[in-house]
Amino acid sequence: MHRQAANTKRAAGSRPDTRKPDNRGGVRQENEAAILKAAEAVFAEYGFKGATTAMIAERAGLPKANLHYYFPTKLALYRRVVDDIFNIWLRSAESFDESDDPVEALTRYINEKMDISRAHPMGSKVWANEILHRAPVIQDYLETTLREWTDTRVAVIQRWIDTGRIAPINPEYLLYMIWATTQHYADFGHQIATLNGGAPLSDDQFAEAKTNVVEIILRGIGAKGGPDQPETSGPPRARPSIRSL
Repeated sequence: MHRQAANTKRAAGSRPDTRKPDNRGGVRQENEAAILKAAEAVFAEYGFKGATTAMIAERAGLPKANLHYYFPTKLALYRRVVDDIFNIWLRSAESFDESDDPVEALTRYINEKMDISRAHPMGSKVWANEILHRAPVIQDYLETTLREWTDTRVAVIQRWIDTGRIAPINPEYLLYMIWATTQHYADFGHQIATLNGGAPLSDDQFAEAKTNVVEIILRGIGAKGGPDQPETSGPPRARPSIRSL
C-alpha cells in the first residue's frame, strides 16, 4: 500500500507542469511601450501644456487608470519620453569613445543620428518643442546632464584639433551643426516630404542624404582619417575668428 502511494506520488511528480507562466513582466513592457509611443505622438502634437493623460491613454488603447498605474503624473510621463530620446542620442555618440579617428567616429555618429531621426521622429519633435518654449520642464536637465555630456564630447573634438586631425573650429558649433542637420530629418519631415513630391524619402534617398551630410561635414572641418581612412579636403587652417582654442 505504501509502495503504491509512493509510486503514485512519483508519477504525479514526473508529470509536466502545465501551469501558464507568469507573464506579468511581458504585459507591463507591452503596456509601457504602448503608453510611451502614444505619449510621444501626443506631446509632439500638443506640447506638455496641451496634452492630457486622457488623450494619451485613448491613443494607447488603455484605460486612463492603467496609464496612471505606470506613470503617476503627466510630468513623470513627459520626463520619461524626453529621457528616452536623450539616452538614444547619447548611445549614438559612443563612437567618440570607441574610436579616436575623427573620420570614423563622426561618420558613425552622424549616420546613427540620421537613423534615429527616421526611427524616432516624434521623440525628436517633443525635444524640439520643449526647447522652442525655453525648456519650461527640463531646464534642469539641460543645465546638468546635457551640459556634462556635451563637455565630454567637446574634449574629444578639441583633442582632434590639438593633434591636427581636424581644422581649428569651435567644437560646440560643430556639435550644434550635427544636431541641427540630423534632427532636421525628424522635426521637418513634413517639409522634406512635401518637397519630395508628397512622399517621405525612400530608403535609397535617405541613404544618399546620409552620405551627403557626412561628406559635407567632414570636408568642412578638413577631417583626417587614420592610415586606412581617406583624408578629406577642407578649408585652410586659419586662426578661428570666434574664439581662441
